Amino acid sequence: MTGVVLNEVRKGFYLDSVALMRLSREIAAMPGVVEAALMMGTPSNLAIMRNAGLLSGDISTQGSDLILAVKAETEQAARTALDDALKALDKPKSQAGGKSEWRPRSIASAVAATPDANIALISVPGEFAAAEARKALNRGLHVLMFSDNVSIADELSLKQQAREAGLLMMGPDCGTAIINGAPLAFANKLKRGSVGIIGASGTGTQEISCLVSEAGVGISHAIGVGGRDLKKDIGGITTLMAIDALDADPATERVVLVSKPPHPDVAKAVVARIARSPKAYTVCFIGAASAELPKNAGFAATLKQAAEHALGGKKIGAGFDPAVVGARLSRRKGAGRIEGLFAGGTLCAEAQVVLTAGGRKVVSNAPIPGVASLDGKDSAGCDRMIDLGADEYTQGRPHPMIDPSVRDDALRAALVNPDIAVVLLDLVIGYGAHSDPASHLAGVVDKRAANAPVLIASVTGTELDPQVRSAQIKRLESAGIIVAPSNEQACELALSVINADAKVNRHANA
Repeated sequence: MTGVVLNEVRKGFYLDSVALMRLSREIAAMPGVVEAALMMGTPSNLAIMRNAGLLSGDISTQGSDLILAVKAETEQAARTALDDALKALDKPKSQAGGKSEWRPRSIASAVAATPDANIALISVPGEFAAAEARKALNRGLHVLMFSDNVSIADELSLKQQAREAGLLMMGPDCGTAIINGAPLAFANKLKRGSVGIIGASGTGTQEISCLVSEAGVGISHAIGVGGRDLKKDIGGITTLMAIDALDADPATERVVLVSKPPHPDVAKAVVARIARSPKAYTVCFIGAASAELPKNAGFAATLKQAAEHALGGKKIGAGFDPAVVGARLSRRKGAGRIEGLFAGGTLCAEAQVVLTAGGRKVVSNAPIPGVASLDGKDSAGCDRMIDLGADEYTQGRPHPMIDPSVRDDALRAALVNPDIAVVLLDLVIGYGAHSDPASHLAGVVDKRAANAPVLIASVTGTELDPQVRSAQIKRLESAGIIVAPSNEQACELALSVINADAKVNRHANA
């Protein structure tokens, strides 16, 4: 379907990326709309929209301009959707009493309006993010930079400036933080407690913090550092400062560090700093088999293991036996492969760790060390773990945590694929996420065939979250989806189903 494409440009109209993604999702869900996008007019965004077929003719913009794009089945549907998008942009935000809420248009005006604030959350296009972060640092503010597409040189310069000023520079591409109990960006409502987290991984931080909180211990702070902080170019500047900050925090008794495997030189510096800490540490390098650590630190290969280590050995989901549940769920039609469709990138990485440890051959579009690429020549017949939050799936579209429909086409294809025995799914709830992802997912799988793959899911979130974790689990279970206590246990259950299928198949052929 070609469709009708309508565009409009708002000159000098800024809205942060999360708000734009939410509004894009709402407009895309309107009757007759094929796709919709609201994006700042940067060169990279223009390229994304043009490649997605969302631009009609030549459009000239600057990075401070907002582009509205609607693709619909008919011109009337496109016009209606575009008009509704414009109305939403022009609608004043109201407070109690009906008064229009004033919002600052700059770092300077925000500081003037809230002089007691000590942190700035930067969520602007990458071309402008470094300049805004520098303004915040110059005014003595800690920075959480949600923005990505910031150069490595700018990141290094900003973190060096922040270090000199004794300020935390969290990010770029920092999706999760919890400071003094306040969830920032994509985060969850957690119990306050004694466990601090330092995370170069957003969904990794969310999974660990939620498991710890639901176990009754709680979180003191979760400091995001950005996905590149532990690369050699940056040298772990924010990670080392976060260790200092949590060492000085009397409410923090134990610290969890979670990231992909760092550069060896950076890992050495971070481990040396941990050795000087008076506190106990858990180190989780997703994709690494082990790490040489000091006496005050223990290694965890998975997010669940990291949470359990931080809980002093308390088991998560102790009453859940994947072997028993898996034997009951076996399709008894012969073994097949596992398809993982993940919204959380670190949950996708953890799945690769668990499945490869279980003897499976795995490929991924975001492979951990030792796992082959999804498009490699030897990928046929392998389990596929797909990170749907990767750029190739989200260009011009919201992240699947905001818009779960990003997963729909891949899930529908998996449901009718006779080679797939199990589909692994994740739901990540909390602030910033979709208001009811379980109902959306249930609607997609509702009319699946009786011989469809076994569906296994986990829910990253808490009872305190707006979506309420138990309510999301109940909705999934009502749709026949098996829900495990954690992502790791969901993967273990998938292995159990496959192994049970293989055992039955061997007996049938004997």
